[in-house]
Amino acid sequence: MLFRSLRILSLLVVAVCVSACGFRLQGAFVAPPGMERTYIESSDRYSQFHRAFETELRRAGVEISDTAADATAIFTLFSDDTAQRVLSVSARNVPTEYEVYYTITYRLDLGATTLLPQQTLTRTRNYTYDSTLVLGKAREEELLREAIVNDLVRIIMKQITTL
Repeated sequence: MLFRSLRILSLLVVAVCVSACGFRLQGAFVAPPGMERTYIESSDRYSQFHRAFETELRRAGVEISDTAADATAIFTLFSDDTAQRVLSVSARNVPTEYEVYYTITYRLDLGATTLLPQQTLTRTRNYTYDSTLVLGKAREEELLREAIVNDLVRIIMKQITTL
């Protein structure tokens, strides 16, 4: 009985300490006040990142505006670049390993206030290449690029949540 009381008391003390320091479990995206109607300014509205970011904002309850004039916040996507480069080659000068990268440069403004200043994020992933498995490696590259885009969206959503 005494052991059980001490265990409950210790759990209570831990719970109070954790809640007092501001700790909270990571949950769903919570948009800061003023982001109810957001316009995404981009040169390519059909890029993987733009589509994934817009989908995630909609999922979070943010309305995507068609024009900057009636938006409460503007997310500016200055650059959205993806490609691959050779990392290593064989003795016969045949590529054996590639790196897929995705780079974005962005800023978030709420009226005249800049919530997120202009910053650049780059994420990379590597994969080995085998010329006998061309179709499978092409699909692997697509999947890696999708994973990179999801990482970038998750990072930006976390940044916005902390505002």
